[in-house]
Amino acid sequence: MASPHFSLRHILALSACLLPLTAAAQTIPDLVIKDGTVMTASHGTIPHGAVWVHNGKIAAVGTIDEVSKAAPTSATIVSAAGKYVTPGIIDPHSHSALGNDVNEATSPVTPSMMMIDAFDNTDRALYFALAGGVTTELLLHGSANMIGGQNVSIKNRFGRTREEMLFAGAPRTIKFASGENPKRVYGSRNQLPSTRMGNFEVMRQSFEDAKVYMAGWDAYNAKVAKGDKEAVAPHRDLKLEALADVLRGKLLVEIHCYRADEFLTEEAIAKQYGYKIRAFHHALEMYKVGPEIAADGTGIATFADWWGFKDEAWDAIPWNAVMSMREGVKVSLKSDSNDFVRRLNQEAGKMVHYGGATEDEAIKMITLNAAWIMGVDDKVGSLDNGKDGDLVIWNTDPLSSYARAEKVYIDGDLYFDSSLPGYGLTHFTGVMHGGGFGGADDEDTAEDYDGGAL
Repeated sequence: MASPHFSLRHILALSACLLPLTAAAQTIPDLVIKDGTVMTASHGTIPHGAVWVHNGKIAAVGTIDEVSKAAPTSATIVSAAGKYVTPGIIDPHSHSALGNDVNEATSPVTPSMMMIDAFDNTDRALYFALAGGVTTELLLHGSANMIGGQNVSIKNRFGRTREEMLFAGAPRTIKFASGENPKRVYGSRNQLPSTRMGNFEVMRQSFEDAKVYMAGWDAYNAKVAKGDKEAVAPHRDLKLEALADVLRGKLLVEIHCYRADEFLTEEAIAKQYGYKIRAFHHALEMYKVGPEIAADGTGIATFADWWGFKDEAWDAIPWNAVMSMREGVKVSLKSDSNDFVRRLNQEAGKMVHYGGATEDEAIKMITLNAAWIMGVDDKVGSLDNGKDGDLVIWNTDPLSSYARAEKVYIDGDLYFDSSLPGYGLTHFTGVMHGGGFGGADDEDTAEDYDGGAL
């Protein structure tokens, strides 16, 4: 049964579904990028390849001759000779543009919080990401809570309105977090939870409450369906409604989690209550239990080589991503940082060194696999016909530390061009908000929840 009123977040979410992929999608000309090394992320690399984008969608990918025969002569031609073309990079774990509002740390269970309400579309962190080739981001709640808030998926159309930056059609996702962070936040206040036992008790009890709430609404709706005019609707509780949506499978569950034992506990709880985990984030010990997690169809969004920065990271190894991939886990890389987001391509390059990933496998970790983590792999993440025209032209092999994004297109529209004066932006005017590279990651949170930088 629908909520009796609409908040700003509901209106924005509805607007995102109704908007075209970009405000200018119907007016931009056809685009052909040709003669570059085209790394598709789904069907190999095409030397001296070309990509045609029509009405914001990829219409053809192949050799220059194949694409030239298909594309209209009126198309804008961009030469990528001697350069590389990839799908737009996708960051499945970011806190960019959320400022000091990334955590609602007043309760360990806050699933009704909406990150759209904290999203600042003029934050300069979005510019850093765009200039690094990042075209799509999942902006998550922080890791203060066992069950945090609902995330917001964006297309990095920097310079467009807040509504136009929302990723139309992206599924709803929610952030959970187990381990040290919830323990420290609430344990320091002598509140539950202060241990791992407390963490998981809070989670289980929340789902028990949600089951009762859901049963009450199911019973009411059944009475209404039978024509019972005297049926009384239960009290609507936004927290329990969100938890019920998790149980109904309406929210993709993304979990901040480091340790192998906790992956297994989280999977057991998910099976007990009947929901699926989409991905573990950070996941530094996944190499220990890869086959078990792969069997559940759960992916990971991990760091390339972060190690030793907290108790849960002592067993981290730089071979984790490739080892887990070889064990059948769908692996993506992510930033969790306003600094790292600028060079996710280099993080992917490390995968070739650490574990011997192929270039195609490494590119997939920051494109197609990352899109799957967000549930948008049917729309972005690879250069395939029918997908959104999100592309990056690189000056050299994007897995090289010398690589830089020269042009970044979203839905076939140019949003960043390094040859332009100033910041290279084509749509942004005005003043950027934000404070540079500091903060904005899960690991800044433990001591800073009470008025800190996050």
